[in-house]
Amino acid sequence: MACQSVAAVMDEQALLGLNPNADARYRQRAMAYFEQLKESQDAWEVCAEALAKGIYNDDHVKFFCFQVLEHQIKFRHAGLSGVQQQLIRETLMKWLQCQLMNAHPEKPFIRNKAAQVFALTFVMEYLTLWPKFFFDVLSLVGLNPHGVDIYLRTLMAIDAEVVDRDILHPPEATRRNTLIKDGMREQCIPHLVESWFQILQTYQQSHPELTCQCLEVVGAYVSWIDLNLIANDRFVNLLLSQMSVEELREEACDCLFEIVNKGMDPVDKTKLVESLCRVLQSAGFFNVEQEEDVDFLAKFSRLVNGMGQSLVLSWTKLSKTGNVKETAETLQAVEAKVPLMLQLLVHEDDDISANIVSFCYEYLHVLKQLPQLTDQQKTSIEAIMLAVMKKLTYDDEYNFENEGEDEAMFVEYRKQLKMLLDRLAQVSPELLLEAVRRVFNNSMQSWQTAPFMEVEVAIRLLYMLGEALPASHGAHFSGDTAKTSALQDMMRTLVACGVSGYQHSSVSLEFFETVVRYDKFFLVEPQHIPNVLMAFLDHRGLRHNSPKVRSRVAYLFSRFVKTLHKHMNAFIEDILTRIQDLLELAPPENGFPAMLTSDDQLFMFETAGVLIVNGESPVERKQALMRSLLLPLMDAFRLLLAKMQQETEEERQTVLGDCLSHAIGFASRTSKAFSNKQTVKQCGCTEVYRDCLQTFLPALSCPVQRGVLRSSVRSFLHRMIICMEEEVLPFIPAASEHMLKDCEAKDLQEFIPLISQITAKFKRQVSPFLQQVFMPLVLAIFEVLGRPAEENDQAAALEKQMLRRSYFTFIQTITGSGMNEVMANQVAENIERVVFTIIQGAVDFPDPVAQKTCFIVLSKLVELWGGKDGMVGFPDFIYKHIVPACFLAPLKPTFDLSDAQTVLTLSECAVTLKMIHLKRGPEFIQFLQHEYLPSLQVSPEISQELCQVVQQPDIKVLKNYIKAFFQRAKL
Repeated sequence: MACQSVAAVMDEQALLGLNPNADARYRQRAMAYFEQLKESQDAWEVCAEALAKGIYNDDHVKFFCFQVLEHQIKFRHAGLSGVQQQLIRETLMKWLQCQLMNAHPEKPFIRNKAAQVFALTFVMEYLTLWPKFFFDVLSLVGLNPHGVDIYLRTLMAIDAEVVDRDILHPPEATRRNTLIKDGMREQCIPHLVESWFQILQTYQQSHPELTCQCLEVVGAYVSWIDLNLIANDRFVNLLLSQMSVEELREEACDCLFEIVNKGMDPVDKTKLVESLCRVLQSAGFFNVEQEEDVDFLAKFSRLVNGMGQSLVLSWTKLSKTGNVKETAETLQAVEAKVPLMLQLLVHEDDDISANIVSFCYEYLHVLKQLPQLTDQQKTSIEAIMLAVMKKLTYDDEYNFENEGEDEAMFVEYRKQLKMLLDRLAQVSPELLLEAVRRVFNNSMQSWQTAPFMEVEVAIRLLYMLGEALPASHGAHFSGDTAKTSALQDMMRTLVACGVSGYQHSSVSLEFFETVVRYDKFFLVEPQHIPNVLMAFLDHRGLRHNSPKVRSRVAYLFSRFVKTLHKHMNAFIEDILTRIQDLLELAPPENGFPAMLTSDDQLFMFETAGVLIVNGESPVERKQALMRSLLLPLMDAFRLLLAKMQQETEEERQTVLGDCLSHAIGFASRTSKAFSNKQTVKQCGCTEVYRDCLQTFLPALSCPVQRGVLRSSVRSFLHRMIICMEEEVLPFIPAASEHMLKDCEAKDLQEFIPLISQITAKFKRQVSPFLQQVFMPLVLAIFEVLGRPAEENDQAAALEKQMLRRSYFTFIQTITGSGMNEVMANQVAENIERVVFTIIQGAVDFPDPVAQKTCFIVLSKLVELWGGKDGMVGFPDFIYKHIVPACFLAPLKPTFDLSDAQTVLTLSECAVTLKMIHLKRGPEFIQFLQHEYLPSLQVSPEISQELCQVVQQPDIKVLKNYIKAFFQRAKL
């Protein structure tokens, strides 16, 4: 009968929509029904009845019912009547009782959801309505496997709600959770521990999955319960016996790890770890080489790591107390674990090795703090070094051409090993240097016959010394003679033994990386530069058969040349000839893959520029070389631009547009070679860059691929403003005119910094141009900002916000560059229009970054135009608009005084008020006290107080007062 009544009450049509394969209409109806049941005072009770009586067989409906119940408990528990709260408790217990009788358990996702609902009910009611929660559950469940499963899942869900430190709880929930844990410790933890022991003992053979679940529970709870309940002979012996059972050993290992990890007194911790170690050792677990199960060994390695770290922490605490005897005993305990640690560190499985690295690292930190090392400790250090060197080595399966997840994991593991190497260098730099030298020299003597991984790791170790043995600004070849002579010997061997010709990409890369890391070596022994240059330029480097090597070498070559160009005078033209084909603009239609990507070519053009500019050739020669470098780019650019303007296919236009963009980028990159000591003018290169400008600027009027071309020309202009000084000025007006046509927000946003750069660099020189371009630019910005956009278009809103910021920054640059006339000489109505936008920006847009800029501008305008000989009518504007802005902006609800950026805006607001007082004097105070502040209903006492503060000489007093003033006003 009840079944039918519920069926009548529940919306069967809506329930159909719970099936993932249902169509959208049914799914929508199900969602609406879910909302209806959640929000109703009592409609959810049908779900409770359906669960208690097992009415529905459909898993999705069961899950749905639990979700509805979950919502009631989580969000509406306090509003439920006593009868309804009792109904939830009864529902859960009836549902649990059904599980005991079912032949098959529910699906895991339903059991997990049920456990969550049990846990939420426990959290809400344990302290008040249901103190016997665990007693009731355990009495019902007994040792029924289906019931035990729900019980254990519930315990893990309670851990997530009450204990898990990774979950952030509000203070109120944290206080409640503390009370729950205290209550559990007093009332039920011993019973729970006893139930765990019974479960572990009963099910270890018949239900290993339940045993594993129980071990996970013990591991989770051990961090906050009395350890003596777990760390006793009865429990530990049970756990150790399970370490020998294949299905249980990994979870048992994790459980022991949590026990070892528990925070406790250092002496007690040492005793606990040592007793555990003795038992594990006598049970044969330390015989790592006889163990074949790598998954278990990875867990065991983590356990040993935990034991080692716990002992190190105990030693650290004890050494601070001055307790000599116990400190020495703990250090002895640490030392006793080193042989096992080494076995695990050097294990061929990287996961096993990686899990012990932290203990190893901290052990080395202990050694670093000791006044003197024993012979045994020195032996341990050497053993760790050898282990690290061995484990750094690539294996045969590493795929260099197509690196996947396994390769990425090995790269991460190598980073951990590098940390160990760095720590070894801190403990004993001499031992490390000697060990690396020995390995390196052995490998280099026989590199022709050695496998690639041995050769690569030998060079990699030399490379790693560069960071492990620190040197100021890479000066590894001056100072400590033992170090410098060892490094010098190894570098000499590296560049002279011929290993650069080894036929494996990893060795090639490591060779060039190391040569560049120690580029200062060639300042000491420049005779090796020609050989290394040849390696860079031939099949070993830039013409290597691996694209990955060629790409990296292009970058490394540019770094090498930047450091050593002074020693390359004799080879400059030879190098330029050899790399000529690598500097060609790859035509988009030849179909052959280029030797270098366009990004790699950027480095090549920069390198060529550095060689030409810094060479000792006469100016005429530099000029000729730079022209021969840039002329092919200009010629290709003209041809491609003409071709693109005739092209109708969009795909081809894109390809050509990219190619044109690359040409501009390459020319731009060559200019990075110039400096204050070697300017464009001094090198006689002004004319060739002027020719580049004349070649590239017509692209601005190209109707296709406008975005990419404008962006490239703009970047080129930025570089030319830096390099060519005033020679660039004749090109700016025409370029600006083109760039202001048919603009998008992004175009303007990128154009404004160009104008700001010109303003900041040339100031008065460009005043006439700025006066001319000012309003066209401002109007273009207004036009774009005024375009309608869809309400939910986040990207468009963000673009407008960024453009608005750029606009205000532009006005700030103009007003702050001492060029008052740029704005002052505009038509009066235009000035007014612009200044109104600044007022609007300060008050109306909730963007503290822009608001701050606007107040800086207003303060500057008051300084320029607000005095006795300032702009006619501006004092009126100050009182009508600027003063109100200083109060209306901070009073807005969106003006958040707890936000750091907003507080900076408020500071600028205070500066503006101070500036008005400076320019208008007592008249301003009079206005504030008798007109403006009364209009805001500010009391006479507060008005007087504010006016006194404004008149104080120290601006800090006003800034602090203003903040308090608005905080009070907003209460």
